Amino acid sequence: MPIKKSELYSHLWKSCDELRGGMDASQYKDYVLVLLFVKYVSDKYATDPEALIEVPEGGSFADMVDAKGNKEIGDRINKIIGKLAEANGLKGVIDLADFNDEDKLGRGKEMVQRLTNLIAIFENPELDFSRNRAEGDDILGDAYEYLMRHFATDSGKSKGQFATPAEVSIVISKIIGITPETRQDQAVYDPTCGTGSLLLKTADEAPRGLTIYGQEKDNSTAGLAKMNMILHGHPTAEIWRDNTLTSPHFKKKDGSLDTFDFAVANPPFSDKAWSNGLDREHDEFNRFEYGIPPAKNGDYAFLLHLLKSMKSTGKGAIILPHGVLFRGNAEAAIRKKLILHGFIKGIIGLPLNLFYGTGIPACIIVLDKENAASRQGIFMIDASKGFMKDGNKNRLRKQDIRKIVDAFTRQLEIPKYSRLVPLSEIETNDFNLNIPRYIDSGEEEDLQDIEAHLRGGIPEKDIERLASYWQICPSLKSALFTPSDRPGYLQLKVDPGEIKTAVFQHPEFLAYTDQVKDRFAGWQLANTPILKGIKEGDRPKGLIESISEDLLGRFAQVPLIDKYDVYQHLMSYWFDVMQDDVYMIVADGWKATDKGEPNFDLIPAQLVINHYFKSDAQVIEKLEADREAIAREMEELAEEHSGEGGLLEEAKTDKGKLTKMSVKGRLAAIKRDWDAKEERQVLNDYLKLIEKESAASKKVKQIRRMLDAKVDSQYVKLGSEEVRLLVVDDKWIATLDASIQTELDRISQVLTVRTKQLAERYADPLPTLVDEVEALSMKVDEHLGRMGFAWK
Repeated sequence: MPIKKSELYSHLWKSCDELRGGMDASQYKDYVLVLLFVKYVSDKYATDPEALIEVPEGGSFADMVDAKGNKEIGDRINKIIGKLAEANGLKGVIDLADFNDEDKLGRGKEMVQRLTNLIAIFENPELDFSRNRAEGDDILGDAYEYLMRHFATDSGKSKGQFATPAEVSIVISKIIGITPETRQDQAVYDPTCGTGSLLLKTADEAPRGLTIYGQEKDNSTAGLAKMNMILHGHPTAEIWRDNTLTSPHFKKKDGSLDTFDFAVANPPFSDKAWSNGLDREHDEFNRFEYGIPPAKNGDYAFLLHLLKSMKSTGKGAIILPHGVLFRGNAEAAIRKKLILHGFIKGIIGLPLNLFYGTGIPACIIVLDKENAASRQGIFMIDASKGFMKDGNKNRLRKQDIRKIVDAFTRQLEIPKYSRLVPLSEIETNDFNLNIPRYIDSGEEEDLQDIEAHLRGGIPEKDIERLASYWQICPSLKSALFTPSDRPGYLQLKVDPGEIKTAVFQHPEFLAYTDQVKDRFAGWQLANTPILKGIKEGDRPKGLIESISEDLLGRFAQVPLIDKYDVYQHLMSYWFDVMQDDVYMIVADGWKATDKGEPNFDLIPAQLVINHYFKSDAQVIEKLEADREAIAREMEELAEEHSGEGGLLEEAKTDKGKLTKMSVKGRLAAIKRDWDAKEERQVLNDYLKLIEKESAASKKVKQIRRMLDAKVDSQYVKLGSEEVRLLVVDDKWIATLDASIQTELDRISQVLTVRTKQLAERYADPLPTLVDEVEALSMKVDEHLGRMGFAWK
């Protein structure tokens, strides 16, 4: 059975453990990723005479396996990689790491053992990449990106050149206009391509193929990009190593810059050395026709290079720090000209701390030459608040990606999130593009009502802020509130402790709940046959795209629920569980066992128990409850007779525990002590409880062993239809159904908490508080007077 994606990632990361100590995390890649590459091409192409990659004799992973334990292992690995590099024109690409470097890998036996262990990790039979890839999916490429992300995070250094976060790459790939209809003869270009992750994500959007060009100045990173292209099935992608600004490689015959259909970039932010070796005033490629960027800040230099590299119909996007939107002087002049020429189609503000090596906020500037002349506005999105924490970094969730893409591609104006800003408005702001000038994404302030604090009542304007609830439950408002004795204020009609019940049990809210459940039931009805119809060789990525799109559409018009929240539930479950399940199914079919052993990964034992042996499980639950009751009795008895002078204190071990042996020992010690009758009684009572608990535990273990045997035998009996029922109905659908219920719980909780908060805020107006203070003051005065004190 192919290894699960999550296990594959974990397995590969273990290889890094063999390298810790001699080098920092930023250097692991030079070794681990090269071995990953050699293993992959050996598995995929060693026996294929028609393959684009040649695996020569003496240049395969099998040759590395033969070198295990050899005292010359480091030198032999270097020669193996050298042969593979020479056969495929990859000299200077995959042979940069020195596997015979004693400073990094240790000397003598230490190096032999380290490299032998490293090869053994990749030698694991489960890592058979010849079969570990479903059609249309790239498990190895995804694993490569996983490692790159962890290298960048683990290095603790500014290693942003490793990879653009995959989530940001996905956003860019979807907003620049690449579609399934994009032709193979169209090209995408990245002048600062790093490891190529941004290029690859754009290529993923064009299943017919897309010609790939990239340039990267860092030698090692350019090599990684070339390997990444091969691992992702793009061996013909052209990656060039050199400085794009000083020595651009892709040029036309007349010496001018080549132009492309699509251009993308994530250049180094605010590069202070960008102009080294470059005549800014007389750029031979005329890239700075709209203005010369500052000598110590390269943001606009990269943007203008990208713009110059786009065809007249070209589309592009570049990631830059927010400063490019509002900085003055030379940059302000460039920005104004770009706006007036209509080149800037949109701006997307991203969350803080999203990129490796920097915590500053960045934005995506979307460029479009084709429609520049008719452009009357710039579409802006403030996506800064949509993210999740991922270790010490922030990360876009699937719902954040989808919301950005939907808003931008459909030009959807969403309050506090996105809008098309007219050029006239931008002009009145002196061509400053700082997003907060145009989109107020701040939360509405929760203002206190002074009159309500003075005279009581809940301000009606606060209740009306919950209008979205009253629209779907019109009579719920009157069920919760009643008019006050003055206009503009209401009183809570129910006890604060009964608010949640009043909401949950209200007929209109129950009807709304049914409406939401009906939407999910409709999705379930339509997609259960699709899920149960998964067969070997299917595309998992195509499946999740289809079923998630359907779910998003069904919840598009449901009030109170954010369709993207529902979408996220599915996508999170896909990433955590379903993805691995589906990959197993498309590789081996609907099988309950693997080599005769229960497949607990696909079908957890609890699913089988719940479906076939519920009564047995209930028996165990009852026995465990009885055992817990005995344990509580023991705790209560021990607590009652512990401490100084306690009747159980002398029976405790040196570690303060009461054991069967320690209790019996104490009983033996006081056997003839006539004054210890009460202590003996308590000890005997405790000993009986110990024995009862022990007997109960044995019974639980006995019944559980019997149940485990039943479960194991049941796996063997399960046919494909029963597996489908257990996995699809009892596992996937049941989990997603529960997630919909959490959304309903959240909705009712928001209304309940807000209602209770307002009621408590204005429950005691000032006169009431004054009266209470005066009453308490009088009581204190009377008490002092009775004590003989007169202080007034």
